[in-house]
Amino acid sequence: MQSLVAFLKGLGAARLMAMVAVTTALIGFFAFVIMRVTTPQMTTLFTDLSYEDSSSIIKDLERQAIPFELRNEGAVIMVPKDKVTRLRMKLAESNLPKGGGVGYEIFDKSDALGTTSFVQNINHLRALEGELARTIRAIDRIQAARVHLVLPERPLFAREAPEPSASIVVRVRGSLEPQQIRAIRHVVASAVNGLKPQRVSIVDEAGRLLADGAAKDAEVAIGDERRTAFEKRMRNEVEAIVSSVVGQGRARVQLTADFDYNKVTQTSDKFDPEGRVLRSSQTREESSASAGDGGQVTVNNELPGNQANSSTTARDQSKKSEETNNYEISRTTKTEVTEAGRVNRISVAVLVDGSYTKNEKGEMVYQDRSKEQLDRIATLVRSAIGFDQKRGDQVEVVNLRFAEAPAVPPVVEPTGLLGLLQFTKDDVMYVIELGVMMLLGLVVLFLVIRPLVKRILAAEVVPALAEPAPALIEGSGPNGELGPNQALVTGTSGTAQLIDVAQVQGQVHAQAVHRVGELAERNPNETASIVRQWLSEPAES
Repeated sequence: MQSLVAFLKGLGAARLMAMVAVTTALIGFFAFVIMRVTTPQMTTLFTDLSYEDSSSIIKDLERQAIPFELRNEGAVIMVPKDKVTRLRMKLAESNLPKGGGVGYEIFDKSDALGTTSFVQNINHLRALEGELARTIRAIDRIQAARVHLVLPERPLFAREAPEPSASIVVRVRGSLEPQQIRAIRHVVASAVNGLKPQRVSIVDEAGRLLADGAAKDAEVAIGDERRTAFEKRMRNEVEAIVSSVVGQGRARVQLTADFDYNKVTQTSDKFDPEGRVLRSSQTREESSASAGDGGQVTVNNELPGNQANSSTTARDQSKKSEETNNYEISRTTKTEVTEAGRVNRISVAVLVDGSYTKNEKGEMVYQDRSKEQLDRIATLVRSAIGFDQKRGDQVEVVNLRFAEAPAVPPVVEPTGLLGLLQFTKDDVMYVIELGVMMLLGLVVLFLVIRPLVKRILAAEVVPALAEPAPALIEGSGPNGELGPNQALVTGTSGTAQLIDVAQVQGQVHAQAVHRVGELAERNPNETASIVRQWLSEPAES
């Protein structure tokens, strides 16, 4: 302990404080590295959570002693990556997250015996609104939604029941497309009995009216959507076929279609006089005969044997025939219904870039395309759009030089080890982070710890070499007189003084220590007498 205390005193206060500071910094650094390496990789458990769902999930995670992180003011919860799947299934058992609304789970713990019909109706309305809100939030670009339903009861002695209505307030990322708005209206209308899509109003978080329930506006929106989809599809087809000829990114196509949204119903009747069909035929024949005896009735005339003599009797006969035929004339009835959305006219404008070739100096030289090539491109465009000259379609193909030649970046697919293991971006960043931590640890080990250990070991060796110097300064013989080694003592006094100064300041020069060793080798007798004097002196208490 005395040697340790003497060693610490010999270091000095400045060196001691420096060593303590360096040690503390090293401990903190390695503790940070160890904690950062051993900390599990965090990933997203749920996003866009309400405060109610976030608090419920946090309570469940704390109960299971699972580490978590909160971001975006509690809307995002991060958990260890290896526990995400299990936690989602575990939370699903508890109906979490609920989505910030009440659904049909409101009836799970309700007391049916102690509630009135009014309370049951209110709970049914709340559950229906909550379930619809959850369904709407499942649509892309919608962050939150609230649904308000009005389901009026039919009053007594009323012939017509009032129609239900609904209003929806949504918070969206970006903007909703017309087809998404119509989809929301139809989803809500299909889930509520008697509700029509025209009775559903939609408003966004900025107060903009997305759908006001007017039938006319709905028809116009459908027509515009159909025209936009048609133009987009035709434009993509034309641009694809032209780009395959002139190169990717070297063609611009604009297409405009004129639609007729009028619905036409036409009925026509056609009679064919040559085409007769017998519908019915009726034939009637009448005949009568009278005898020549004047119509006398006798017994002889009525006897059967009297028939032989009847031929000689004169008679009057009459016959009448009548035939009636009814014919049906052929008739053709034709009804044509032309639906809305007919294409009246298509106009296409195609702008193509020229070709680029290298000259003798290796520079890119622009060259216009020939008229023959432009005509071929125009022929392809006409075939792609179904060109009809009677309809008034127009196709224009123009060759102009683009301001900048578009550069198409090559598609680089992962190859080698990265493509084989299918590393994700998070995995790559985690490996890079571990590599940086290891590199920093090696730098600290070789540039800080190693020099510090060398300096401490040098400080332990120097006092053992520096202690003989005072004896050299006092160097005297056994009788207390100056001997022939006076020059040695005088020569070594300066060296010993330098060693003492170096010890106080904390800096030891290897050259001075080497000189002391050389003096001891040159004067072995004087060195031996000094050592004997050290041994004969009593030890200090």
